[in-house]
Amino acid sequence: MKFSNTLVYWQLQNNRELPWRKSKNPYFIWLSEIMLQQTRVAQGISYYLKFTASFPTVFDLAKADESTVLKMWQGLGYYSRARNLHFTAKQIANELNGQFPSTYKEIIKLKGIGDYTASAIASICFDEPTAVVDGNVYRVLSRYFGIKTAINSSAGIKEFKILAQTLLDESKPGTHNQALMDFGALHCKPQNPLCETCPFADSCVALEKKLTKELPVKDKKVKVRNRYFNFLVIKTDDNKTILSERKGKGIWQGLYQFPLIESEKNINKEEIISSEKFVSLFRNETTISLFNTKEIVHKLSHQHLYTQFWIVETVTSSKAKINWIDIKKYPVPVLIANFIEEFES
Repeated sequence: MKFSNTLVYWQLQNNRELPWRKSKNPYFIWLSEIMLQQTRVAQGISYYLKFTASFPTVFDLAKADESTVLKMWQGLGYYSRARNLHFTAKQIANELNGQFPSTYKEIIKLKGIGDYTASAIASICFDEPTAVVDGNVYRVLSRYFGIKTAINSSAGIKEFKILAQTLLDESKPGTHNQALMDFGALHCKPQNPLCETCPFADSCVALEKKLTKELPVKDKKVKVRNRYFNFLVIKTDDNKTILSERKGKGIWQGLYQFPLIESEKNINKEEIISSEKFVSLFRNETTISLFNTKEIVHKLSHQHLYTQFWIVETVTSSKAKINWIDIKKYPVPVLIANFIEEFES
């Protein structure tokens, strides 16, 4: 209880004014928690405000088409979050009459919601005493208690959840959880934590044993896969182009892209022109030029995309049906959105 009291007292002096903190509406808390996965708070706030303005209720989100949701999500990355958000909104609106489940056991059954998000919603909105464990919590607990178990191992996930639960103040679980997450984000930071002014300085194992930089421990990352993308940016004489929706379960599902030639390595103009895809697309005479003289390296969690944008000008194309002026209406990966901005500037 002393740990929790110290934590909550710290938060009273350092509380963050965040828009979703003004409500215990589970719809708003759910939105904020999904957005803040893999996203910094500073970036997430603008997206949260945009979403709640466009979709003030779960019914509004459920009624939107997926393409609109993905377009509004553009720039946040990890688009499966947006697809799952939309799927679950429809489920809550259509099957549960707009009523969000009120217990951890029911909340975690919803698509796209794991232990952390279910615990956050259950504790903040419904005062259920279930501890949250996110990156901030892992960092605070591993340092304070000097725990060297890898946080991304099954043993570590279990150990930290049990520990977080024992520390939880069950009389105000939502306040405790938010204070712990805030403390990790603002005070016990990944780099340069504020140890000199830390309220736990007299009992922190990492500080005493000079382990702050070593903790938390994380098992080695999955090997990064290199991929080589060549986008064909078509412009016809009447300003038409080709965009198509990415299907399947790979990256960018549901987003739009220019025709893509993926290669084993960096390829040149002659190799592009002689490729099967290029030949199938263009029957008329074309002019082709490389837009970026240096490959753009777009880094995803387990993939690095070495990208070239080829500008292909042609008189006409039966497959080019999208007006160039409408191109920004389509949800596209941030890699392509950045290209479009630069190309049009």
